[in-house]
Amino acid sequence: MDITFYKYQGTGNDFVMIDDRDESFDLQNLDQVSRLCDRRFGIGADGLIAIRNHPDFDFEMIYFNADGSQSMCGNGARCAAAFSAFLGIVGQKTKFLAIDGPHEAVLVNDQVELLMGDVKGIDAKLGDFFVNTGSPHHIRFVEKVVEYPVFEEGRTVRFDAAYSPGGTNVNFVQPLANDEVFVRTYERGVEDETLSCGTGVTAAALVYGSQNGQNHVKISTPGGKLSVKFQSNPDGSFSKIWLIGPAVQVFSGKITI
Repeated sequence: MDITFYKYQGTGNDFVMIDDRDESFDLQNLDQVSRLCDRRFGIGADGLIAIRNHPDFDFEMIYFNADGSQSMCGNGARCAAAFSAFLGIVGQKTKFLAIDGPHEAVLVNDQVELLMGDVKGIDAKLGDFFVNTGSPHHIRFVEKVVEYPVFEEGRTVRFDAAYSPGGTNVNFVQPLANDEVFVRTYERGVEDETLSCGTGVTAAALVYGSQNGQNHVKISTPGGKLSVKFQSNPDGSFSKIWLIGPAVQVFSGKITI
């Protein structure tokens, strides 16, 4: 069977996008998902996103990591909103469903502002920080993050017994200014460093912002720039969390599966 696909990227975090409103793509075939994401034998991507109809929302985003596992993906959700606008499903505003619940997005040119889910708080873990932003994220502050061994250290934390059995994503953060940080991320499911991670930079922004009295944090990643705005609540929780950055269509094509 031939399928039409689109390739999108959000600050270097890239995704295979499929319009699956007719539900012809077999979402149960995880080997197929992994093959499509393979950078040597498939299209190549950090993840795959299928867009399906939903009776209560503009669309449903079904996201898979490159290994076929599922989680929430912030950059993927921003790309899903842009893709749905390209398909004519939505206009400049949308409400859609993801694995962690409902989301809203606003599209302005090539920028997509995504309303993330509320976050209960920040926990201490392994001498660092832990935040669940729809996906689990370990946050470690480091010096000279550009030179930091992200793959080696990230893999160690990702598989630490403290996070068994599901594991965690791992973010290494260096402050650049009072309202700006640089973030590099080891992503579970990809099992490597990615150029950017939306849920990861959101987690990093919440930790850094809460420590420095900021509710709008600028983030640099190896793949580009993002920003996160949020509201801090008296009980330590966070709400009105907006992840903001570009979402760009790279190319489209057909592949036989």
